[in-house]
Amino acid sequence: MRKRSVDANQSLPVRDDDHVAGPENAAITQVAYCDFECPYCGRAYPIVKRLQARLRDRLRFVFRHFPLTHKHPLAQQAAEAAEAADTQGQFWTMHDLLFENQDALEGGDLFAYAESLDLDVELFERELVGRVHEQRVKRDVRSGQGIGVKGTPTFFINGSLHTDEDTLERLVLRMSERGIL
Repeated sequence: MRKRSVDANQSLPVRDDDHVAGPENAAITQVAYCDFECPYCGRAYPIVKRLQARLRDRLRFVFRHFPLTHKHPLAQQAAEAAEAADTQGQFWTMHDLLFENQDALEGGDLFAYAESLDLDVELFERELVGRVHEQRVKRDVRSGQGIGVKGTPTFFINGSLHTDEDTLERLVLRMSERGIL
């Protein structure tokens, strides 16, 4: 098991422009660094969804981008597409579509997702083609690198770093044993 603690101030506080699901006063804050094209992130996605459903208001889930562009050539554009959807209030819906359709992340696919979400597709296209959100995504990557993220998925649970070697199910069991759940 690879686990180490980091200074909570490094992984938290949650930034104003982070993508957050769950209340600020939740007992558990889970910060996830993920890549939309990463198969390991794809396998973690339904586990995170189950964890959110089980814990409800006891979990604050924070998503940060960490596209591994040397392995996943479509990951950066997918992250920027999620940010473009965010400008129209649809980050989480796009997030879900991207993880549920990891084998379809080409430009045409992204535009089809935007259309299916009833986004202003022209605005979405301008932002995607113009790389409007490139620096936002890169900032997430830099923040992850600064706190030890090397691959995806990487989770920080209440300031403790967990890599894909430490599955979320085991984390839930440990939290349950400790009375957090």
